[in-house]
Amino acid sequence: MHSSTIFLTNTDALTLEQLMELLTQKHDDQTVVKLMRKYCLKSTSNDIQKKGMEFLYINGFYEDLAILIQKNKESASASNRNWAEVYDSMMDRKQKKCAPYQVIQRVQKIKSTEPELQCLIEFAKVTSYYDMNEYNKLGNFLEIQQQLFESIEDRLLISYFNIRLHQTLFFYYLSRNELIIARKYAYRALNETGNIRTKIGLHINLGLSYTFETYFQGMYHLSEALNLAKKENLLNAIKAIEQNNIPFLSAHFREVDNISSTDKSEQAHIEIAKGNYTEAIKILNEIPLDSPYKLYYMGKAKQDKNLLLKSYNYFIEKRSDYFFSRLPLNEIKRLPV
Repeated sequence: MHSSTIFLTNTDALTLEQLMELLTQKHDDQTVVKLMRKYCLKSTSNDIQKKGMEFLYINGFYEDLAILIQKNKESASASNRNWAEVYDSMMDRKQKKCAPYQVIQRVQKIKSTEPELQCLIEFAKVTSYYDMNEYNKLGNFLEIQQQLFESIEDRLLISYFNIRLHQTLFFYYLSRNELIIARKYAYRALNETGNIRTKIGLHINLGLSYTFETYFQGMYHLSEALNLAKKENLLNAIKAIEQNNIPFLSAHFREVDNISSTDKSEQAHIEIAKGNYTEAIKILNEIPLDSPYKLYYMGKAKQDKNLLLKSYNYFIEKRSDYFFSRLPLNEIKRLPV
């Protein structure tokens, strides 16, 4: 470890990209990540301190990131303070400390000519729009993304931004119902990222992308996501997969043996799959029909075309989701004329 100590004491004049290149020449990938994690917190280089936040974020080292955000907030550099505010907003969104629209308001106040920071602001906005189910706004980002990327010279930062971009493209094309292109970007992002939470999210959405094709391929990805979540003991992810995603896909394909859920709407979905429409309606009457999925379940249980049309319009008009809008649309087609 003697050579790595030398690097540690001489990092203050380096950029993050130069530091990564030096370490990559001397160490295997796993060791490089460990050392980079350490140097991001110890270096006094402005470049490493601010771009190190992206390294920690993209790799899922969120506790270290919180420390580095605080360091950058206290920096004499206005640029570093601005970067810190963006990452602070991103983490508040991720940890549900503030609403997505508040994240957008916070980052829009930051004015900068740095293309890297402009990119980060756009990423913060685009993930918030995704949380708000405003999928059409993802397209707005894609229109300006290439121009922003072309202005960035730091290849390491671009490689991290590409991971974010490929996730965005996956969700965008999935919502547009362009599945071949969507999955291409999902697999690309899976291969690029080492962040377990990112992998889990990608596997969940890849699984759901098979809703209108094959139960077994969909369940393969949901099982992969669940295995990763259990391995890392990520309780919220485990709950979402076991109580929402697996019951949804299973009920949709009527593969409901030994399937249960604590979620009322999915309980109703399971009853619909069993043909117990009266029981499904009873369960759905206990909860507000405040999502297109719940409207779809009630419309399906009642064989009510108006409710199914409401669900379809909700998917299209409020979410620009042309993929899941197929749920009520297909059911409408099955109704007797």
